[in-house]
Amino acid sequence: MQNPLLTPSTRPYQWPAFDQLTAEHYLEAVQFGAAEQLEELQRIIDDVQAPTFENTFLALESSGQTLRRALMTYFSVISAHGTDELRAVQSEISWIWSKQEDAIYLNQSLYSRLQALDLSGLEGEDARLADQTLKNFQLAGAGLADTEKEKLKELNAKLAELSTQFANLVLENQNAHAVHFEDAQELAGLSSQAIESAAQAAKQAGHASGYLLTLVSPSQQPVLESLDSSESRRKVFNASLSRGTENNPTIHVAAEMAQLRAERAALLGFANHAETVLAQATAPSTVAVAERLAELTKAATANARKEAAVLSRVAGAEINAWDWKYFSNKVLRDEYSVDSEALRDYFELDRVLIDGVFATATKLFGITFTERFDLPTYHDDVRVFEVFDADGTPLAIYTGDFLTRDTKKGGAWMTSLRDASSFLDERPIVTNTLNITPPAPGNPVLLSLDEANTLFHEFGHALHDMFSNGKYASLSGTSVPRDFVEFPSQVNEMWMLHEDVVSGYAVHHHSGETLDASLIEKIRAASLWGQGFATTEYLAASVLDWEWHTISAGTVIDDPLQFEQDALKRAGFDTAMIPPRYRTGYFQHIFANGYSAGYYSYIWSEVLDADTVQWFEENGGLMRENGNRFREELLSRGNTRDPLESYELFRGRTAWVEPLLRRRGLVNAE
Repeated sequence: MQNPLLTPSTRPYQWPAFDQLTAEHYLEAVQFGAAEQLEELQRIIDDVQAPTFENTFLALESSGQTLRRALMTYFSVISAHGTDELRAVQSEISWIWSKQEDAIYLNQSLYSRLQALDLSGLEGEDARLADQTLKNFQLAGAGLADTEKEKLKELNAKLAELSTQFANLVLENQNAHAVHFEDAQELAGLSSQAIESAAQAAKQAGHASGYLLTLVSPSQQPVLESLDSSESRRKVFNASLSRGTENNPTIHVAAEMAQLRAERAALLGFANHAETVLAQATAPSTVAVAERLAELTKAATANARKEAAVLSRVAGAEINAWDWKYFSNKVLRDEYSVDSEALRDYFELDRVLIDGVFATATKLFGITFTERFDLPTYHDDVRVFEVFDADGTPLAIYTGDFLTRDTKKGGAWMTSLRDASSFLDERPIVTNTLNITPPAPGNPVLLSLDEANTLFHEFGHALHDMFSNGKYASLSGTSVPRDFVEFPSQVNEMWMLHEDVVSGYAVHHHSGETLDASLIEKIRAASLWGQGFATTEYLAASVLDWEWHTISAGTVIDDPLQFEQDALKRAGFDTAMIPPRYRTGYFQHIFANGYSAGYYSYIWSEVLDADTVQWFEENGGLMRENGNRFREELLSRGNTRDPLESYELFRGRTAWVEPLLRRRGLVNAE
């Protein structure tokens, strides 16, 4: 059978032939595509015609389509359904891609031909493409001497290898550290459905009896809110944190990566890896980022100490770190009448997705969704929807892969299988992937408040990609600076509990009763509770990322665990009570997923987000006029112009930080 990836798919939107693809197909297509692109690049170099925009920048933009098609498909699938067969070729595919990037960006002849073109006559997206392309070459080391380029290639290859190794080890550790309980009494406090799911998980993992609580990516595990037994909470909490200890090799892989990144930064002429990241970000400097993190840390930890005092009073004694989420949930129940576990009954997946997320997008933007069952998927859990614009024209394909499984990495994310590009005549295929615990057979999929919020968040990324309306794939959708990309997704979270949205989907899955409006108000009122904890654990992870990636070349880290502890202590965090959201040993964002020196971007983007939420509130909220303005000036623009310029054109001014401080409860914190 011919490899389906070697030619564009004839299915709608060039949908991949998931019913035919094998690991060998992916590897073959990547190998073939890499060689094919090198031939295309050589033709650009050998062109005897004088350099023009068309025969240089556009020729480069259109090159490598087989490779691009294969990589986008493979990397989307490996994260969500990393079977043994797919993981077996991951190292080689990552190595080929790393080598290919070097072959492009370290090619002096290609770079010289691009530089030879007079760009002064270019305008709009053409000028942006040329500017961003040259910047990519410069930051990749195109200006280095030949010996330095060879060294850079070695570093890039090693980092690609280590990143794959880190991701595989984290998945193995996450599965290996699932906590087994023999007696159902140890799980008191969990719903009957959750206990049934744990029993099913134990059987699937090969246990003869008992119950298995699987782990998710962050340090804090959702079940800690509900388990009545402090001892059970301790077991789960310690199992989660132990993924980042000296006993697991991931922390040493991470340290080696940080040291290699520092060495690469020095080779490129930067003081540290963070500087190389900020060269393509909206944050002005490493000092500015460090100052913002320090400023917020002081206020957040002060709030967290106040929350700890409240929790100790509720518990009647000093609490342990593994008790925090349990007693925090008790405060929500007793003082705000918000019971996180009971609320799950009102957040059934289909209703949240169809009557919440999709319905909101319809009201704001006029788009509609039709589920398709004719397109093959890489797993039976994946759902496929065609998206139509307000005038009925086809816009995009949206896919949702929502349930956890042992082949899926932890967390939640958006990827794209195809981008919006008029130049390539390509329309978007976007995917949202979550890790919701599957129910026992016959039961509905119920979401926590946090999981429902995550679905709205990830769909914000999807909207950013689906609405992209530019010429070039490399400037499309979410191809924006890392500290801007989270902004649209964070804005979309505002609709989850909006009065015009929540009443349409928050319905008890059994009784059909709508979530009471007074309880919704209490949930909103309770939103400030726990912000000290949430902001502190996030900032601790951000500081940890920043510390790893502001080391200079030649820094020797013999004890990475001690490095982690020292960095967090210097910043003022009490990690014995509130550990970072991710410890080094399972911090996939920065060691496997491209967020290195970029985890700060969530709070950086949230400044824009909070200011935008205020704009929606000031201008009537959930209205088509508002949605159309947000789409036209921001969501559709991608990186076709400076994203901060897009923001200012949308908002009419630069962003103010005060809305964020109020949202996070950081105003007047001591």
